[in-house]
Amino acid sequence: MNTSTKFEDTKVNIRIILSGLWAAVTLCYLYGDYFELYVPQKAKGLVEGTNLLDTPVKLFIAAFALSLPAVMVFLSLILKPQINRILNIVLGVFFTAVMLLIAVTSLTAWRAFYVFLALVESFITILIVVYAWKWKRV
Repeated sequence: MNTSTKFEDTKVNIRIILSGLWAAVTLCYLYGDYFELYVPQKAKGLVEGTNLLDTPVKLFIAAFALSLPAVMVFLSLILKPQINRILNIVLGVFFTAVMLLIAVTSLTAWRAFYVFLALVESFITILIVVYAWKWKRV
């Protein structure tokens, strides 16, 4: 009978790490946008069309931007290493900057949850950049 307390430490492929990080950040984006519906007057603005995304063009831009992290879950698994690395670094830096800007401009009591999620999202996207940057060469 083996009574060892040691566990196998399997090396995880960089593609799976990046894909998992993109999945995590995508979920945080979804949670933040969902929880924002509970902020007073938000639902009213949605019904009246007086929210931030009040035109078809703004909605399309938001949809495009937020589709990128979701698509990166898959692309991180299939793209060639050179393109994969560059795309992860560029989009990781971009989304880190966007979320830090949102965190700074959202500091109110009702948006503390949003600031928290923006900081978590920034941490995750920084990890994406670090992992992509350190991607080992053959």
